[in-house]
Amino acid sequence: MGRLTRAETRQRNRARVLDAARTEFTDRGFRDAKIDSIAARADLTRGAVYSNFPGKRALYFAVLAQEAERAGRAVVTPGEAPSAPLGHASDPTVAARQALSAFARAWVGGLPLATDQRHAGARLSIDLLPEILADERARVPFAQLTKLDAILLGSALENLHPPGSPARDLLGLAETALTLLHGAGQLAATAPGFVEPFAVVRACERLPDLGLDRPVTTTSAPLPATLTDRPWAGPVGMDAVRGEPCRVDDGVVLVLGLHRLAAVEAAVRTAPAGSPVTVGVVTGEPAELGPLARLTVTRTGTLLRSSFPRTAWPRLRVICSGATALAAALGDDGVSDTTERAVLVRDGRVRAQADGFGAGQAVATAWTTVTNGAPGPSRRPGRR
Repeated sequence: MGRLTRAETRQRNRARVLDAARTEFTDRGFRDAKIDSIAARADLTRGAVYSNFPGKRALYFAVLAQEAERAGRAVVTPGEAPSAPLGHASDPTVAARQALSAFARAWVGGLPLATDQRHAGARLSIDLLPEILADERARVPFAQLTKLDAILLGSALENLHPPGSPARDLLGLAETALTLLHGAGQLAATAPGFVEPFAVVRACERLPDLGLDRPVTTTSAPLPATLTDRPWAGPVGMDAVRGEPCRVDDGVVLVLGLHRLAAVEAAVRTAPAGSPVTVGVVTGEPAELGPLARLTVTRTGTLLRSSFPRTAWPRLRVICSGATALAAALGDDGVSDTTERAVLVRDGRVRAQADGFGAGQAVATAWTTVTNGAPGPSRRPGRR
């Protein structure tokens, strides 16, 4: 066997550090874990750990992201339809109850229980939210990531409505469900034995009966996009919603920083029904906040795939791994947490582009202009 290249050695060392860190965090918890102990477990130097990760929290987020990706691969084989718990019900409220019940069961199935041992694997993520609360730099991105989670869940719930039925905005329902589930998770971690998982599932199941849905409203018109015509070379990225690679080759394409993720809702609602919408999630702190984004979106994607039929999955594709290449394809090499840039790709060419506030909605609005008589944005959001 030949000598490893520098890149291969770095990749191997990174994998060893992640494996060692997972054991250390599981055994001792985030607060008591030591970089020196992680280095010793990996049979590497302290410097080798820091050459791969800038600090303990970045390493912790990376471990959790890796665990989320492993769990996602175990639930669904990429490209294959899951065993769907439900199809389109004649009553959308019944379908929403079934889906939220399945989503909540999958969520609470990962919570630490009072019967767990102190250092059981289920408790690996117990320090995630305390660490986010401890630093303002993580709180705003996490708030936006949670908003993106709600948009994805709300989209899936909306897609349970039979085609042709009146459009409803179920984002508020999704936000309420996530609030309940996140609260249950924190209590399960801080007050073991207090949370009754089956009660949480039943509460989520009844949320569709509370009238939390609302009519779809038209957002304010953005500044117009700039029409253009240039070649597009779409990169391949990992769609964290579906857990599979995808080539970005058509539709509305956005690159959003971690402070701008809520803007994706207007782009999705404005784009014509059935048209692809892809968002690349970027950050100015990729070593630490990049894994946090992967963790959050991957976990939600896994829950959606295990709880909703494929026909209800959101059309929105979310790329975290590979987002930098996507940004470069849009011509943006200097991404930050406030990046907001979008293009409209049709037939292998960029036909419209926009930068700044409302960029995604702007290029989605331009769809009619650049598609030579194709129908404009539908008033019903269709498959979100």
